[in-house]
Amino acid sequence: MQIPFNSSERASLGVEWELQLIDRDTRELTAGAIEILQELTPEGAEEPAKAKHELLQSTVEVITGVCTSVAEAQADLAGTVAEVVAAADRRGLDLMCAGTHPFTDWQTQRISPKERYAQLVENMQWLARRMQIFGVHVHVGVRAPEKVMPIVNALTQYVPHFLALSASSPYWKGADTGLASARSKVFEGLPTAGLPYQLSGWPEFEAYMETSISTGAIESVREVWWDIRPHPDFGTVELRICDGLPTLDEIGVVAALSQCLVEQLDTQLDRGYTLPTPPSWVLRENKWRAARHGLDADIVVDEKGSVRPVRQALLDLAEELEPTARRLDCAEQLADVERVLAAGASYQRQRAVAAASDGDLRAVVDSLVAEFRDGLRP
Repeated sequence: MQIPFNSSERASLGVEWELQLIDRDTRELTAGAIEILQELTPEGAEEPAKAKHELLQSTVEVITGVCTSVAEAQADLAGTVAEVVAAADRRGLDLMCAGTHPFTDWQTQRISPKERYAQLVENMQWLARRMQIFGVHVHVGVRAPEKVMPIVNALTQYVPHFLALSASSPYWKGADTGLASARSKVFEGLPTAGLPYQLSGWPEFEAYMETSISTGAIESVREVWWDIRPHPDFGTVELRICDGLPTLDEIGVVAALSQCLVEQLDTQLDRGYTLPTPPSWVLRENKWRAARHGLDADIVVDEKGSVRPVRQALLDLAEELEPTARRLDCAEQLADVERVLAAGASYQRQRAVAAASDGDLRAVVDSLVAEFRDGLRP
């Protein structure tokens, strides 16, 4: 099976941001996407160009066009979000983003009326119905198919960095899970989600896809929900590991890290380097550590069992990528790694709000709504 890879401009950038619709009175996750997207749909079109349905009717996914810089992607998102905010406001709804809603029960949620989602629920049953989770996905352009799988394999060593930095889902159905990222563990329930297989190159990816499709496991690459995956239609590597992020500034941080890492790995391939393929047991252990402990995780850095704090690993990575960031005009956003480490990731901020309000998770929702709103202001 041959899968054409529509090569992209090197280091081009696209971002997808899954937003929660919140009832102002109850603070619950609430359906409203159908009406909002209908309002924003141009005459003659099926849906808006940059705002989409997701699995639940309480979600609107906002997506950028093809951007060249992180600042351009942030501005693109802000423009579309402003339209969604206005349409939601007319319906008494607020917007926010985090990996999970702190207390809404997934059993109260309605599935979006699309055949794709109906089929997903039919196939996956309980695993799909409980997918009340929200993320940020970053696409970075790659010029040639032979580069894609080496880059995917090499990027897996940074899964704990991205997950710890973005972790924003400590709560599930009103309870503190004890995790920094409950979303990542819920998502792993799907059979094609989680860490990617370490494939040797594009031909082996094509063989994997052929077997998966011919046996009825999936219908297309859209059902391969790896934490990092190739996207042949877009000509990108897509990083899907991040929890939902409350603010545009935090999106800027993970977008800058993504763009710089892919650019650096692409350049190393051009220079004849062989990119690393980390051992699968190290990847699995490090992802768990980041999901459990977030920014307080100590991650495994070699096969001998050496560990180091993920905080220090993030600072060192940002320093290493700084020359690349200057070339890509995202040095300002990359430098915000230090600001996030100082202020705390979202899971830490949410727990601080809960502690200050006697465990009232409605206050956590209010804080997430305020962070989202204030983060959109110039």
